[in-house]
Amino acid sequence: MIDQNASGFCFVRKNLAGNLVTTAFNHTTGLAVDPIEKKPLYHFLPGSKILSFGTVGCNLGCSFCQNWAFAKTEQPMQPVTAALIIAAAQDHDCASVAFTYNEPVIFSEFAIHIAQACREHRLKTVAVTNGYIQAPARKEFFECMDATNVDLKGFSEAFYQKYCNAHLQPVLETLRYIHTSTKTWLEITNLLIPGANDNPDEIRSMCQWIAAELGRDVPIHFSAFHPDYRLLDNNVTPIETLKTARDIAQQSGLRFVYLGNVSQNDETPTVCQQCGQLIIRRTGYKITDYQLDETGHCSFCKTSCSGVFSYQS
Repeated sequence: MIDQNASGFCFVRKNLAGNLVTTAFNHTTGLAVDPIEKKPLYHFLPGSKILSFGTVGCNLGCSFCQNWAFAKTEQPMQPVTAALIIAAAQDHDCASVAFTYNEPVIFSEFAIHIAQACREHRLKTVAVTNGYIQAPARKEFFECMDATNVDLKGFSEAFYQKYCNAHLQPVLETLRYIHTSTKTWLEITNLLIPGANDNPDEIRSMCQWIAAELGRDVPIHFSAFHPDYRLLDNNVTPIETLKTARDIAQQSGLRFVYLGNVSQNDETPTVCQQCGQLIIRRTGYKITDYQLDETGHCSFCKTSCSGVFSYQS
């Protein structure tokens, strides 16, 4: 099933069975090997490598799109199969495959096809998504995903309508569904845009909603905006705004709060919620200190850290 929005684009065709699929089926704009922290996922197989895969198009019309070359323009694509993707992941010692760069919901048939093949070869699968997907398609899509990072772009209907040509409620429904009805590990990214969605009251409402509806252990990544696509007149997000958002999130009870797209190397540690010891230290996307056992328990006090730390999980 394809969830489309007139503000984005995706083209469809019939396959040999007569079913509608996107023209991106069995095609890609490119593959890359990344640290999984780049997705960003900080509590899912930290330190592992992931094969990033994408196509073209999106179902939102974000004026601030940070990856518009893939989401908003028709890029040349190369033929690829699930077998080739799996082989590339194995050749580069990747633990997982990510559907990313553009919105995976619009090439969901191909993503599901690849994900099912990955599981046969003990590869994990990750969706980096805006969460804008209707209820009938959610089950089929997310039951194939071992982890997801959902881009919660703001926390007001006015923001979604003005800047994304979309609605907030379907994204909230997707987040609830992932938390209550799947085994998919969930992390959230919130890109903070100066003057658009960085109001402290809005951030507080969002964090309180996450704590109440999804739980205090869901990691959230506050990411810095840079001017791009059609929002070129806005400023880069000040580090002070990101730190304020982090303080609000922690005051709202969220345990794992991270800052992204910043140069400071001390903004991404993971701390044990029981003893306060630093259990994962990161420099950029590289882990420089790791104090968890293979099941995710703190080396100092043996308390379990929320996440997926074993390939067998």
